[in-house]
Amino acid sequence: MPRAPGGGGGPGGGRGPGAGTRSPGGASRGPGGASRGPGSDRGGRGGDRQSRDREEGDFVEKLVSINRVAKVVKGGRRFGFAALVVVGDGKGKVGYGSGKAREVPEAIRKATEQARRGMIRVPLREGRTFHHDIVSTFGAGKVLVRAAPAGAGIIAGGPMRAIFEALGVKDVVAKSIGTSNPHNMIKATFEALTNVVSPRAVATRRGKKVSEILGRRDGVEGKE
Repeated sequence: MPRAPGGGGGPGGGRGPGAGTRSPGGASRGPGGASRGPGSDRGGRGGDRQSRDREEGDFVEKLVSINRVAKVVKGGRRFGFAALVVVGDGKGKVGYGSGKAREVPEAIRKATEQARRGMIRVPLREGRTFHHDIVSTFGAGKVLVRAAPAGAGIIAGGPMRAIFEALGVKDVVAKSIGTSNPHNMIKATFEALTNVVSPRAVATRRGKKVSEILGRRDGVEGKE
């Protein structure tokens, strides 16, 4: 029996021209639909996660430690993060800083800014090691830093290694004798670095020539 013009298959019945193919906002979703855009992968945590060590411009940043801290308030505990960062230019300048924030990137940023503001310059011998041995303490931390011959490398671990790498030291032997707290270790190491002096500074202070200072040291070593 032939269907009427207004039946199921006619222009006004059943599914018209716009019913079979759904609009762009239907099943085949647009840019904001099922096929998510570039910013829909939850911030790109998998591929864009910041590395512990990174080089930004002329500075080398070393993330030594990051801890989760809690503050007890009236409604419960409020969590945050504390970061400890070492920054250096690899040419004799280095600094450290700590920062606290509710998020990890913000804590690292605060620590990095503090480290850059408090950088110190350390004289190096031949741009690879120290001029003399140093023993320094800070609180319960005690460190021993010794100059090393060429090719020895950085014989140190933990926070001390991060400091030497950021400073640009190539050959050094270091040992932490006291506590393993990274804060005290770093502060003890920086206390040792501030006591490093070059033969030129010693000669200027004593009113002598550099050759006299170095000659006397070589003579003592020869007698020993």
